[in-house]
Amino acid sequence: MINRSRAQIGNTQARVQVVVDQLVGSGVEAGLQVAAYLDRDLIVDAWAGVADAATGRKVGGETLFGVFSCGKGVLATAIHILADRGKLEYDTPVTRYWPEFAANGKDRITVRNVMSHMAGIPALPEGSTVEDLLDWDRMCGRIAELTPIWEPGTRTGYHARTYGYVLGEVVRRVDGRRINRFIREEISQPLGIDSMYFGIPDEVIPRVANLESGPPLASAPAPEPIAALVFPPNLPATPEVFNRSDVRRACIPSSNGIMNARALARHYAALACAGELDGVRLMSAERIGIATMLQTEDRDLVIGRSIRKGLGYFLGGDPLSATGARHSAFGHAGSGGSIGFADPDHRFALALLKTRLVTAEPGEDAAYLVAREARAALGL
Repeated sequence: MINRSRAQIGNTQARVQVVVDQLVGSGVEAGLQVAAYLDRDLIVDAWAGVADAATGRKVGGETLFGVFSCGKGVLATAIHILADRGKLEYDTPVTRYWPEFAANGKDRITVRNVMSHMAGIPALPEGSTVEDLLDWDRMCGRIAELTPIWEPGTRTGYHARTYGYVLGEVVRRVDGRRINRFIREEISQPLGIDSMYFGIPDEVIPRVANLESGPPLASAPAPEPIAALVFPPNLPATPEVFNRSDVRRACIPSSNGIMNARALARHYAALACAGELDGVRLMSAERIGIATMLQTEDRDLVIGRSIRKGLGYFLGGDPLSATGARHSAFGHAGSGGSIGFADPDHRFALALLKTRLVTAEPGEDAAYLVAREARAALGL
């Protein structure tokens, strides 16, 4: 157990709320929500701003946010649960579970390759549309026909959308359930999480915040050549696409998870506490150790910089990121600045979700500023 006084815990909530209020009050952010766990306790539950600029609807604790690639970390947890149960192995070719995937030179791509973004298929099939993204079977069928653009296992490049379809289909082939049902029944329900969706039902639509674009960086670097294939102009990660009602209702696990900060933080709290929270064990402590072993820290061909990657989670090591300098921290960020992560050295977990898609300089983004304040308040 983590020994912190009630005064210190209360101070952490107050200090984080001040930072959240300042970010919104300054106009940098429009709507923010933060939750953090220390050991088994929710110690930060903060929010500020508006969920819908057009109507003035305020952000509250129950507001739901689109989290983009934060969903990749939850999907990774689903894969590790199956591995912990002996249902799949990381070094087994994907084609063992999904035979059609072997087409066009993909027969040796392993689950490990996909989870570490080394499979060589970072881009969706040419000509894919938003409507294709909404049709799981059509999208998986087209991905099964892809040809790797590098030798699998030799290089790494962010598989922004293919990651979700490939691993989600592996879950379906191994377990029989679609990935959104698996996450609901094997992660959310056991942990008492009631606000995590990969495809929202109609009854929660009034709770969903509208995403909005933020200003671009004044000196943004030129995108990597492969990035133009991974993020084609007709499939941008923009509010115009991800505020669409049909996109919100679809299951696109790499890109359109919709949840609140409490839900994402609770998921990572279980992982920060050696795989168990409030008597519910998601996976063994040994499995978490395997899942967070460094797979590659090579320069990412899509993102354009070195990223420390585990099996489905991005690893800590950057002192100017929210996850921090400790190599043992792990989690996943989403486009525009949302993040969820676990810091098992201190049994600490944090999630920050937001409405405005902001690209900030290292050490200036909302997630870093909030996480730094929480750690300082707790003496971590």
